[in-house]
Amino acid sequence: MQLDLGSDPRSDVLRRTQAELIAAFGRIIRPPEKRRDPVWVLVHGVIGAQTKTAASNASTDGLIAEYGSWEAVAAAPVADLEARLQLQTFPTVAAQRLKDCLNAIIAARGAVDLLHLTDMETAEAMAWLEQLPGVARKNSAGVMNASTFERKAMVIDGHHRRIMQRMGIVPSKADTAKTYDALIPILPEEWSAADMDEHHLLLKKLGQTFCRPRRAECEACPVQKICETGRKSA
Repeated sequence: MQLDLGSDPRSDVLRRTQAELIAAFGRIIRPPEKRRDPVWVLVHGVIGAQTKTAASNASTDGLIAEYGSWEAVAAAPVADLEARLQLQTFPTVAAQRLKDCLNAIIAARGAVDLLHLTDMETAEAMAWLEQLPGVARKNSAGVMNASTFERKAMVIDGHHRRIMQRMGIVPSKADTAKTYDALIPILPEEWSAADMDEHHLLLKKLGQTFCRPRRAECEACPVQKICETGRKSA
């Protein structure tokens, strides 16, 4: 028996969270021109571990500008890639993962091309991506949701996961994949892919301001009244 996706009370908590965060921070909507090619988004995720978004944006743009194609990036020596990824927090790791990932796509597809994912269901496409070196759930969801694919998938970073745990939406020790699996069935059924993208960006903003890793400023938090941890702090 399939459950009604809107019947779980946590769905309403997510709706209320979205409304409160929009009231507090304003709309954070990704304009169409900011939706990048799926391969660009994939590369950005593979090299972006613990690196600020702006740095990863610059590194990803710099690679394609210098080499001209992702196939040329895949053929470059790891040492050259490392030298060009110095903005990344872990340039050595990023260079090797990137080369391995791009070459795995070439081995499977003959070129660095993700167009075949267009014909797959979202979960199937994400599973295909997660077989690639350096690609985990956050990355696969990002390719599906934040790129020109604009599919219903929820990007979950450390801020997002921490807030969902503190709010009591997901188990306290859930990793990214388990958080994703817990959230997808309870997302408001009316949310579009763009709504899901905005939800992630709003939670990221909340995690950078009030719901920080070491110390949550619950008293000032816009969602204190609907958060399990916030209510306890009061």
